[in-house]
Amino acid sequence: MKYRRFGRTHFDVSEIGHGLWGMSGWSGSDDQRSLVALQLSVDLGCNFLDSAWAYGEGRSDALLGETLKRNPAKQIFAASKVPPKNRRWPAMGTLSEAFPAEYVFECVEKIRKKIGTDSIELLQYHVWDDSWTEDPDFLNTVEALKARKLIHAFGLSLNRWQPWNGLKALRAGIIDSVQVIYNIFDQSPEDELFPACREFNVGVIARVPLDEGSLGGKLTLETRFPEKDWRAGYFNPENLKATVDRVDRLKALLPDGMSLPEMALRFILSNPDVSTTIAGMRDVSHVMENAACSDAGPLPAGLLNELKRHRWERKPTPWSA
Repeated sequence: MKYRRFGRTHFDVSEIGHGLWGMSGWSGSDDQRSLVALQLSVDLGCNFLDSAWAYGEGRSDALLGETLKRNPAKQIFAASKVPPKNRRWPAMGTLSEAFPAEYVFECVEKIRKKIGTDSIELLQYHVWDDSWTEDPDFLNTVEALKARKLIHAFGLSLNRWQPWNGLKALRAGIIDSVQVIYNIFDQSPEDELFPACREFNVGVIARVPLDEGSLGGKLTLETRFPEKDWRAGYFNPENLKATVDRVDRLKALLPDGMSLPEMALRFILSNPDVSTTIAGMRDVSHVMENAACSDAGPLPAGLLNELKRHRWERKPTPWSA
C-alpha cells in the first residue's frame, strides 16, 4: 500500500481507503462480514476509513468504532459526516436549516460515542451549498469544534455532480479536505476543483470510484435491486441503459489481465491531486483486489488518454441525490 499526504494535515493516508456506505445502506450487508472486510483492509495497510451518521443512523459509525477498538496499536484515520438537519440531499435551504451549530455539536457527540474516540480525525458536512460560506455561523462552528479538540480536521462532502459548489468555501481557508465524486465517467473535478485544492493545499477524497457499482463490471440491463436498496432508484431504467452501454465500451479497452475495477481505481490513482479514494468493500475478495491497485501504480499514458474520452457530463436529478 502506498500513502499520500492528506492536504495540509500531518497525516499520510493510504491511497485506497475503505468506504462504509454499502455496509448500511445497501441490500446484502452483514455486520460480521463487514467487520472481517474492514479488518483485512487495516491488515493490508489501509488507514483511511470513511463513514457517516446517515449510513444506517450510526450503524456504520459503530462498525468503524469496533474496528478502531480491535486495532489500538494502529494509527487509523477515521472520518465521518454530519447529515443535514433538514435531511435534504443535495443541499437545500439555509445553513441554519441544514447545519445549525447546536445540531452539529449534538451530532458530533453521537458520532464520538459510536466510534469511541475523544476526537474525530475528520468531520465532514454531508452536503454543501457555497452560499453558506458567507454565514458567520459556519466559520464560528468549525473553529469552535477545533478549539475544543472535538475534531482534528474539517471537510466538505460535495453534492453529486457539483464539484464547483465548494470553491468559495475552499477560498475561505478553513477547509482541510473535500470529498467529491471522481471516476472514469465523472472527470469534471479536474476542471476547477482540483486546481483549487492544489492552491490551498486541501486533501481530496475521491468517492464513488466505481460509480455506485457499475464499474465493477457486473451490471446488466436485467439487473434489479430490492426496493429499499438505494441503487434501485439510482439505476432506474433510464440510467441503467445509459450506464451499461458506457460500461460495455470501457470493457473493450481493458488490457489483458486487467479487470474493470482495477482500471477504474488506477485511473483515479493516476491523478496526483487525489489523496485517497474510498471504495465500498464488503467482501474480502474485493479488499484484496482493490488494495493491490495501489502497488500496481498509475495506468499507462496511452490508456489514460483513451479513458479521458469517456468523460460523461451529468446533471443532478431527483433520483441521483
